[in-house]
Amino acid sequence: MYAYIVKRLLSGVVVLFLVSFSVFALFWFGPSAPARPMCESKTSNHCTDDRLERFTEELGYNNNMFAEYGRYMGGIVTGRDVTISGQTTECPAPCFGLSYTTGKPVWDDMKDRLPATISVAVGGAFLYLIIGVPMGVAAARRRGTLADKALVSSFLVLSSVPYYLFALLTYLYVAVWWGVPGIGSPGYTPITENPAAWVSGLALAWICLGVFGCTQYTRYARGAMVEALSEDYIRTAKAKGLPTRTVVYKHGLRAALVPIVTIFGIDFGTLLAGTIFTEKIFDISGIGLWALNAIGDRDLPIVSATALFSAVVLIVSNLLVDIVYSALDPRVRLS
Repeated sequence: MYAYIVKRLLSGVVVLFLVSFSVFALFWFGPSAPARPMCESKTSNHCTDDRLERFTEELGYNNNMFAEYGRYMGGIVTGRDVTISGQTTECPAPCFGLSYTTGKPVWDDMKDRLPATISVAVGGAFLYLIIGVPMGVAAARRRGTLADKALVSSFLVLSSVPYYLFALLTYLYVAVWWGVPGIGSPGYTPITENPAAWVSGLALAWICLGVFGCTQYTRYARGAMVEALSEDYIRTAKAKGLPTRTVVYKHGLRAALVPIVTIFGIDFGTLLAGTIFTEKIFDISGIGLWALNAIGDRDLPIVSATALFSAVVLIVSNLLVDIVYSALDPRVRLS
């Protein structure tokens, strides 16, 4: 297993280099000068050719692309000094550059927003797992009944609604019009400052992610359980006289969790990479909203940093999924 993990980590490093270089090259060969957003933000949109040339030289966009890419990657590992408008700023590792909008190191801003995104992702993922999987198991045990058909049909209708519309309507009805007690004004408050405000501010976002996400996990769990309960070893367990609860939850559910873990690993990695619609609608200052605003402001260092962060999260989540495989299914061996 250790050799497999090392091999996957090395392949992950290669993927990160490819992602970082692709993003860097897209900015470098973009339709407009990559230094123009910085020039416009520093000169109140009065970016003359002379000023643009000066910012281009300071940011290194007039140098060889491969040399500047090496300098960029070296800054992530060891840190570097960044000079803008004649002022040199120390950017410690990991240095993704300075934000064109705020002038602060990108990593400092990212650290401030990570707890909000992690809070949203963990709460939402927890809800759609504890709701979706048990409901899917219950539907599989009652396969073909009216309750099974009604549950699958209703969840299919709900999942066909775009998530941004579902979240927006939930916010308008629950938070604005109805004013449901216990759900405060949406937003993020650090749990260390006020745990009650942390829960009330994120509750509606968690409910939206949980209810919407549990629809697909109910279908996944139901399909996997129906297949698992039809296996020969399940019939053998029943023939031996094992209790139904033991057959379903100890033997059937363990096998059914394998495909669910795969989907959950990818979904949770995507949530950590940034829940853009959720953060935008519920005014949560996380990675997703930060990246969305950076795209509008053409803040290239932030966009490249969030792209790298998303790649890291997805690589790690996929590696963890493969490791969990071997624990859930004895037939799977990592080599």
